[in-house]
Amino acid sequence: MTMPQTDGVEFASRNNLENGDGDQVRSQWVAIERSPTCKRITTALFCKRDEQGKRSQRRVMDVSKLEDLDRRLFIDELIRHVEDDNRVLLQKIRTRTDEVGIDLPKIEVRFSDLFVEAECEVVHGKPIPTLWNAIASKLSRFTFSKQEDKISILKGVSGIIRPKRMTLLLGPPGCGKTTLLLALSGRLDPSLKTRGEVSYNGHLFSEFVPEKTSSYVSQNDLHIPELSVRETLDFSGCFQGAGSRLEMMKEISRREKLKGIVPDPDIDAYMKAASIEGSKTNLQTDYILKILGLTICADTRVGDASRPGISGGQKRRLTTGEMIVGPIKTLFMDEISNGLDSSTTFQILSCLQQFARLSEGTILVSLLQPAPETFELFDDLILMGEGKIIYHGPRDFICSFFEDCGFKCPQRKSVAEFLQEVISRKDQEQYWCHRDKPYCYVSIDSFIEKFKKSDLGLQLQDELSKTYDKSQTQKDGLCIRKYSLSNWDMFKACSRREFLLMKRNSFVYVFKSGLLIFIGSIAMTVYLRTGSTRDSLHANYLLGSLFFSLIKLLADGLPELTLTVSRIAVFCKQKELYFYPAWAYAIPSAILKIPISFLESFLWTMLTYYVIGYSPEAGRFIRQVLILFALHLSCISMFRAIGAVFRDFDVATTIGSISIVLLSVFGGFIVRKPSMPSWLEWGFWLSPLSYAEIGLTSNEFFAPMWRKMTSENRTLGEQVLDARGLNFGNQSYWNAFGALIGFTLFFNTVFALALTFLKTSQRSRVIVSHDKNTQSSEKDSKIASHSKNALPFEPLTFTFQDVQYFIETPQGKKLQLLSDVTGAFKPGVLTALMGVSGAGKTTLLDVLSGRKTRGDIKGQIEVGGYVKVQDTFSRVSGYCEQFDIHSPNLTVQESLKYSAWLRLPCNISSETKSAIVNEVLETIELEEIKDSLVGVPGISGVTAEQRKRLTIAVELVSNPSIIFMDEPTTGLDARAAAIVMRAVKNIAETGRTVVCTIHQPSIDIFEAFDELILMKNGGKIIYYGPLGQHSSKVIEYFMSIPGVPKLKENSNPATWILDITSKSSEDKLGVDLAHIYEESTLFKENKMVIEQTRCTSLGSERLILSSRYAQTSWEQFKACLWKQHLSYWRNPSYNLTRIIFMCFTCMLCGILFLQKAKEINNQQDLFNVFGSMFTVVLFSGINNCSTVIFCVATERNVFYRERFSRMYNPWAYSLAQVLVEIPYSLFQSIIYVIIVYPMVGYHWSVYKVFWSFYSIFCSLLIFNYFGMLLVVVTPNVHIAFTLRSSFYAIVNLFAGYVMPKPNIPRWWIWMYYLSPTSWVLNGLLTSQYGDMEKEILAFGEKKKVSAFLEDYFGYRYDSLALVAVVLIAFPILLASLFAFFIGKLNFQKK
Repeated sequence: MTMPQTDGVEFASRNNLENGDGDQVRSQWVAIERSPTCKRITTALFCKRDEQGKRSQRRVMDVSKLEDLDRRLFIDELIRHVEDDNRVLLQKIRTRTDEVGIDLPKIEVRFSDLFVEAECEVVHGKPIPTLWNAIASKLSRFTFSKQEDKISILKGVSGIIRPKRMTLLLGPPGCGKTTLLLALSGRLDPSLKTRGEVSYNGHLFSEFVPEKTSSYVSQNDLHIPELSVRETLDFSGCFQGAGSRLEMMKEISRREKLKGIVPDPDIDAYMKAASIEGSKTNLQTDYILKILGLTICADTRVGDASRPGISGGQKRRLTTGEMIVGPIKTLFMDEISNGLDSSTTFQILSCLQQFARLSEGTILVSLLQPAPETFELFDDLILMGEGKIIYHGPRDFICSFFEDCGFKCPQRKSVAEFLQEVISRKDQEQYWCHRDKPYCYVSIDSFIEKFKKSDLGLQLQDELSKTYDKSQTQKDGLCIRKYSLSNWDMFKACSRREFLLMKRNSFVYVFKSGLLIFIGSIAMTVYLRTGSTRDSLHANYLLGSLFFSLIKLLADGLPELTLTVSRIAVFCKQKELYFYPAWAYAIPSAILKIPISFLESFLWTMLTYYVIGYSPEAGRFIRQVLILFALHLSCISMFRAIGAVFRDFDVATTIGSISIVLLSVFGGFIVRKPSMPSWLEWGFWLSPLSYAEIGLTSNEFFAPMWRKMTSENRTLGEQVLDARGLNFGNQSYWNAFGALIGFTLFFNTVFALALTFLKTSQRSRVIVSHDKNTQSSEKDSKIASHSKNALPFEPLTFTFQDVQYFIETPQGKKLQLLSDVTGAFKPGVLTALMGVSGAGKTTLLDVLSGRKTRGDIKGQIEVGGYVKVQDTFSRVSGYCEQFDIHSPNLTVQESLKYSAWLRLPCNISSETKSAIVNEVLETIELEEIKDSLVGVPGISGVTAEQRKRLTIAVELVSNPSIIFMDEPTTGLDARAAAIVMRAVKNIAETGRTVVCTIHQPSIDIFEAFDELILMKNGGKIIYYGPLGQHSSKVIEYFMSIPGVPKLKENSNPATWILDITSKSSEDKLGVDLAHIYEESTLFKENKMVIEQTRCTSLGSERLILSSRYAQTSWEQFKACLWKQHLSYWRNPSYNLTRIIFMCFTCMLCGILFLQKAKEINNQQDLFNVFGSMFTVVLFSGINNCSTVIFCVATERNVFYRERFSRMYNPWAYSLAQVLVEIPYSLFQSIIYVIIVYPMVGYHWSVYKVFWSFYSIFCSLLIFNYFGMLLVVVTPNVHIAFTLRSSFYAIVNLFAGYVMPKPNIPRWWIWMYYLSPTSWVLNGLLTSQYGDMEKEILAFGEKKKVSAFLEDYFGYRYDSLALVAVVLIAFPILLASLFAFFIGKLNFQKK
């Protein structure tokens, strides 16, 4: 039997090889069959190819050792035209298995009477998480007064998902599609209450591992941004293993040998390479890249919001590929087409259909807007509404079912759109087909009852009532092992990835090491030769240098916390998929950081040890390295554990700061062990810093150079250690080292246990009351063709000629993304910008709108006949971005109000603005969620499709003359997309210029456009002109090209156009469509029209605006302050945590230093008081600085969008951001005075209380504003956190605590004056004791307190006025720098 050939790809026949090399192949095959089974399974006849496609002779090769190029070229030749060749490949594999009588495993999924309920909290008023609501919620846990309610998500649904068939899941947003997919795949959140039964081949979830038996493709694209697309798929494929492929391959090989069958060499090589388990790279990855169209970006890093990477559509395909790269044959796929053009969606689903039919897969896919061609690929259909299944049966019969119910799908109407609209109260009536009978709304429950009584419904109930016959199917398809790989292989794979991520983040580690060298160089010169003088005073300074070393290495571990939290979401996803257990992730994370810890400890010691003047013995140098290494290792382990336990940036950062406080104050330096309350001494023994302090001090002060005997018959070293309570004997060094290693093991164990047992962080959703929902569902939206509150605007024509755009590649070459693009956007004309993914649609919009921040733009762009002036253009245009970026803590209505406030002219009254906002809310159908928080995508707030509509509404309220919309219907279901496009059409009809990029338009949406610009890869136009009635003009143009296939009846013209203009179709036709367009009459006519349009526009007046912004500076500031106030008040995770931290720090200091300030008798009493001040100032500041970074970073992307729209001057925004911090800092300062002042026992007087309050207040502002400044001068939070750690080290070193001012070398004294903490501590201590004339015993001599402060610390009471001025000058300076840099720097790469 000779197998079919495709596109010139030669396949050897199976039983008699007819091509020329048949005898050679047969003889080589005989040699393979003689090999042992284990070797035969990985050995195949492989034909190497070079990059030009030339084939060498086939030879016997181990396919587990194929090189990357060999795999890529092999797949490229095996699959040239994806849909056709993929079908041939799967057919050949199926034929091979059939010939030897092997039945493929298959799975039937049944679910019966499935109920899913969620518990939610009931609050009075708006369910918005304000600071007060958060406090009330916390208190309710203790008072048991919390009210809870239940929401039903799925309501008794039943059905069967059959093998060899592909099932489509349709329904409006919120109907329960995602919950159903999660329930069937065994991935429902345990907090949800579930009733009913789900079985695979009659087996319940308890009998196998559903997470390994089925794959769930999520809506959310969670990936590690540092990995490339290929690496992401390789990693997923490695952990999913080969499943039953390996055993099946062994059985096929055995049976073929018995029957004397010689298989097709290419198919044999493919199947053997795909069945290899645990390999670093796999042929299956190249196959998935090919069928998903990801080969073009295979080696591109995934990227994220702050790092360039692949596009949104490519990321969506990667999420799909990550799940289907494994052997699993039961797929539950949630909205996999978001961001994809209809042609790409059709191609992917065609491959999945072939997989289902030829490999007996079981597939359930939910889609939002399937094109007719895509819709027809499905065999079965499930239609849902209100958590119930309305129809479940063959796709072919659904239209007849609704006709029996009285509703008919019109011609040229997508059936998928019809189905989603016919169950909607607002849209149902238009489909009523019984004109002789009055229309009456048919509810979802009525449809369900009619379906149950239909033949299909009765048949389904009959099948579900029968017990599944388990003997019909093999149990091979069900996975009973949690993990596909052995423990050792999982460990190796995780280690490989962790090492790769460390290489990708090498800049961070190099940068950290550079900063450590920088800080170490400062420290060694500040403490230069301090240890050369042997007395109590210099011993105190030496202790300060050791403490500083410890604090530096402690804080150096903080970036590990942010790194852990940033990766926790991806880890949780992969853990839930049973890629690997938590220990396989935790152990490599710990082990691979050991060299980093050792390097940093060695660098620090090498820089500081001999320069400062520690004991010169080489052994003591090595022992100091070991102690610092053990401390650093334990600290980064601690921060990893904190990140794994708390998993929220704000909360984890606050807990990290609390840990630093606890470790520091109990570390034996700030508070001496003898000075601690006896009932708190356990804190000393639980602090790793204590053991590090013991180890370092014993290593130093038991050295020969400290053995000078004192008058008390003790060595000087022992006297110093006794004074500090650190004298535990010479042998204490190794005890301390062992304790630090023990802490490291303990924290890593906590890290692993937290990853293992703690649940993924819960997602919060907006809760709308049932009454409000009911009112909303009964409310009919009435969209007028013209705005009731229409505002005057200037109609503008937008023309562009020969536009080119180049970017520079990392190799230094110029890459052209747009090539001689010419066109015009006219008032009142709705223009569609279409093309396959990667054609340059978004790039063109960004270039034309002036939003590109890099690259070289050439060509002529004019507005109203005049060269575009960006400042003016930004005022009169709107841009709806593809990625919906909004402030998370505003409500939907407030987001629109804010946009209208700043973008509408100042002569428009507030009442008119409010009316416009309300009208847009109604037009875009956002009225029912207007009081809902926007939230964070994928975590909280409104849904993805509601967020998309909000993006459009925010631009509409600005009354623009020209509107650019980048994929306004992506992520929307058919009904929501129709709502949006009706609104967009209405806008265009008012005379505005509207341009939309669009991916998957339905027939109605596509034909709502007046003109079309069609692009191909390389940024070239292949059609620009009118659509015509029923798309007649564009169809006529492409049909005139020889070889173009005809449009099928009732097919979607948009899908047909994308299909015939794809690269594979161009290759088939052997034409360049861009060249055909440039040679066409249409192109010449367009050039003439564009020139005439320009000339006509030149007759009008040039648009000139009086200012860059619509509002005055005062109004800009008021609007920004209003927004920032709401954002802060509704952000309890930021504000409540820092308030709690302040209370904790103050209480801790109050307890440790209880009444220490009452009586000052010696220098140690002053040091204790000074330590309490130092603790509160430094650590409350550190926490404020750390937490504000995330808060400001979240809003920075929103700021970039708003700045492009010229909503406000950056100074107005920054001033509001600065001022909104003041009330919270005031409150924190009041907490300090209320708690610390009486507990420590400071002197009560209005003057002294004010000085304490004022100093702490300025300190908090300084740290807050410095954190904000770090955000705007760095590209991402990881670098900001790394710089922050160095800042802490510097302000600690020059604070005057570890090294007093008089002892700082003169070449570093300027740093003392630049350190804000030195002035804060000066103000706090001097205001309390600078006027005290009492005599105390200081280092053996009597001195007045005021004199000691001046001699030891350099503090003078008469300098307090200067201190007051400097303290307020610091926050003003930092706030000004923040305002300056936020206006000048832009790290958003477009």
